Amino acid sequence: MSASSAENFDPAVLEQRVHELGEWFHNLNLHGVPTAPNHFLGDFPSIKWRKICQDIPLDLEGASVLDIGCNGGFYSIEMKRRGAGRVLGIDTDDRYLNQARFAAQTLGLDIEFEKRSVYEVDRLAGQFDYVLFMGVFYHLRYPLLALDTVVKKVGTKLIFQTMVRGSDKVIPCEKDYSFWTKDIFYSPEFPAMYFIEKSYSGDPTNWWIPNRNAVESMLRSSGLQIIGHPEDETWICEPSHVQRHGRYILDLETAGELKPDEEASPA
Repeated sequence: MSASSAENFDPAVLEQRVHELGEWFHNLNLHGVPTAPNHFLGDFPSIKWRKICQDIPLDLEGASVLDIGCNGGFYSIEMKRRGAGRVLGIDTDDRYLNQARFAAQTLGLDIEFEKRSVYEVDRLAGQFDYVLFMGVFYHLRYPLLALDTVVKKVGTKLIFQTMVRGSDKVIPCEKDYSFWTKDIFYSPEFPAMYFIEKSYSGDPTNWWIPNRNAVESMLRSSGLQIIGHPEDETWICEPSHVQRHGRYILDLETAGELKPDEEASPA
């Protein structure tokens, strides 16, 4: 379907095509036809975007965007609507990718979509001005590995979102603790990740769910500076000290050369 034909597309036919593409997690408005009108979270993810978008420039002309875990393409579409140049959405689920391609085509938007794991993003050439890493972190068995991999692709800003459970309070942590210090681990505010052995909310891919202090600690540990927190589950970050002696933290770690006590250097 071309962009020109989409404007005159029969709503009944469009509804049928939306249905044929399977259950949608992103509720998109395709020329008046919603893709997930009965979403259990409401008008999702528009309800999040209305808060997040205030921290993103209205004019993204020429900016490159990487949308990791793009799902049905909502965020890719919104970034393209703001004038972004190249927009690449990646996911590992063929159903979501087919939905995203259909949505972009229906709306007449030039967006790339490809099947790729978050653990493979460092194979992409160059960096992106904006990297969206939303709704993926808690689905990963190796979340910090993924975050350290994603950091290598962030040119200007990372928009990071994850499910959060436990305490939403942030307390300062000491630079070091004695081996005999145990009481801090009983504090609900101390950085913690909750491991889901079997399933949470009917989803066996919900592996690790952090509290807020854990999220912010991990973002800093990966060399990012938090510059915004537009809503409860989302953080806006910039690369700050993502390299040490010209090498990324991930590369040093996998080579067995990472020394946590060394000062990192700006990107």
